[in-house]
Amino acid sequence: MINIKCRDITFSDIQAILFDKNGTLEDSETYLRSLGQKAARIIDAQIPGIGEPLLMAFGINGNILDPAGLMSVASRKETEVAAAAYIAETGRGWFESLKIARQALAEADQYVSQSPAPLFPGVLDVLRSLSAAGLKLGILSAATTGEVQKFVITHHLRDYLQLEMGVDEGPSKPDPILFLQACQTLGVPPGATLMVGDSVGDMQMARHAKAAGCIGITWINNTDNVKGADVVINQLDEIQILEA
Repeated sequence: MINIKCRDITFSDIQAILFDKNGTLEDSETYLRSLGQKAARIIDAQIPGIGEPLLMAFGINGNILDPAGLMSVASRKETEVAAAAYIAETGRGWFESLKIARQALAEADQYVSQSPAPLFPGVLDVLRSLSAAGLKLGILSAATTGEVQKFVITHHLRDYLQLEMGVDEGPSKPDPILFLQACQTLGVPPGATLMVGDSVGDMQMARHAKAAGCIGITWINNTDNVKGADVVINQLDEIQILEA
């Protein structure tokens, strides 16, 4: 078991750390903004006038992406349902609306994913050092499991991770069952596992699962996005291993 220090907080007897992906390990703002903009344009081409309301629902205002908005923190399924709700307001049936939303997001994703989002500075070094210290590491993201796996392969992270978990069917963040399932897969108790994320949902999920601690990371220095964190950091390398 390892002691972890973040600023003035020490977490004792830690066995594992779970990381969110978007906004935590991956600098995904440009990708997510482009995804929402492209999907809105595709849908607007079929249903003129719906593009702007969709962008607002996605949390996109011009070239600004709300880090607490739908596109930033929701699962793909939740985003599809939200978009479909706007489409259904135009008088279309629910199943047709859901099909339009799903196809638009899938087409947009194919277009924007040709340029993968980069890692934040220092991520690879931090994962490497934490893994070398004997910690079990995993990704627990609101993205789909396929997207998580693609991210891991793209950035050559597989050697440092024991879990690549996203949200497909079933519950999404902040449901604590996700954290509990991740811990079970890793074979570690929640009380010996830290959560590192950039959203309130990450903090609530881990806290309700009785995690060892919640580390909020805000690369943009906005602590409102990680309310409920035990400690807030601005760089991933602020997660320090205390020597015995």
